[in-house]
Amino acid sequence: MPFKRKSRGRSKGSKGSGGTVQCGGCGQLVPRDKAKKSTRRVTLVDSQLAKELRQKGTYIASSFDTTYYCISCAVHRGIVKVRAEKERHMRPRRF
Repeated sequence: MPFKRKSRGRSKGSKGSGGTVQCGGCGQLVPRDKAKKSTRRVTLVDSQLAKELRQKGTYIASSFDTTYYCISCAVHRGIVKVRAEKERHMRPRRF
């Protein structure tokens, strides 16, 4: 049976079976190496108040919130774009 992608949509290589994570959009269980990771910075302080506090020289702590998405939710939210058939087999270049 033919396959669409060289990696079959996974980034595990020859590691064997990996763990699963739950999609933040639909709740589906997805293999960790296949899921798309979205990290964002979260602070507990309101942005207007944080701006005033920073002017006074206050340090405002923030934490990182990591969410995993299945491919269909990642495409729906715009985290991953749909690529043309010829581009699917090529790796995007990183600088």
